[in-house]
Amino acid sequence: MAEYAIKRVVLAVPTLLLVGLIIFVIMRAIPGDAALLMSLSGEEVSAEADEQRYQDLRRQFGLDKPVLVQYADWVWRFVRHGDLGNSYWSDRPVLQQLVERLPVTLELAIGSIIIAVSLAIPWGVAAAVWRDRMGDYVPRVISVILVSMPNFWIGTLLVVFPAIWLKYSAPLGYISPLDNLAGNLQQFIFPWIAVGARLIGTSLRMTRSSMLEVLSQDYIRTAWAKGLPARTVLFVHALKNAMIPVITIIGGQIAFLLGGAVIIEAVFGLPGLGSLTIESIRQRDYPQTQASVMFIATIVLAANLIVDLSYAYFDPRIKYR
Repeated sequence: MAEYAIKRVVLAVPTLLLVGLIIFVIMRAIPGDAALLMSLSGEEVSAEADEQRYQDLRRQFGLDKPVLVQYADWVWRFVRHGDLGNSYWSDRPVLQQLVERLPVTLELAIGSIIIAVSLAIPWGVAAAVWRDRMGDYVPRVISVILVSMPNFWIGTLLVVFPAIWLKYSAPLGYISPLDNLAGNLQQFIFPWIAVGARLIGTSLRMTRSSMLEVLSQDYIRTAWAKGLPARTVLFVHALKNAMIPVITIIGGQIAFLLGGAVIIEAVFGLPGLGSLTIESIRQRDYPQTQASVMFIATIVLAANLIVDLSYAYFDPRIKYR
């Protein structure tokens, strides 16, 4: 398993380089740049002064060089010094700003996963046990609805409807759980639901179908015939063997969770990586945008590796070579 993990980590390097190249080119294909925005954001002066300031800023940021040269410089600085550059607007290291915003996004993503898994797996097991009965129809309908609704629309509904019907609005900004745990939970409950809704729907459907397949196996019928308690049969013998497809779905949804967090943080005013990324794109802050996208890509690759390695725990027959 260690050899397999090392190979996956090594293969992740060219993947990250390719992601970096793509976002590098895309950002520079967008009309305008940070130098232009900065030169137009100051006091009104002559057109010649604005043009001179624009050219000075481009030289300062290295934007006057060819794109491939800029990319090579960026990669070399990162490989040699672990430096992804400074933000054009704040002149602070982009990694420092990522670390400051990371706790908000981690809390949003982890909380949504916990809510999704704690709801989807029991519902999926219940739907498989009560196949073609009311206890099966209701979860299936709920899963279809959740999969069909975009998370930004769910987030908007969770902002608008409580404000209209209940005269309630979740606190804006960010409340640290270390300062006020109750306020933090109150602030995150709606974002958790909005981000995790799709994961609930997909995991529920996969748990149900996987459980139905496992429950038809001979060893499960043997367990029932031996008189084992229903809880032991379902959650010890059946569920563990049904979890591999569910884990695959959950791992595959990590990218969607992080992508949804970008929008949901903007909807609920959370100062996480998502809002930082949107702000950096709007300001054409190339170093910050590239660092944010590379960081998210790294998390997705790491999550997929963890999912693959967890297969051996749930099914000892799986061997890594």
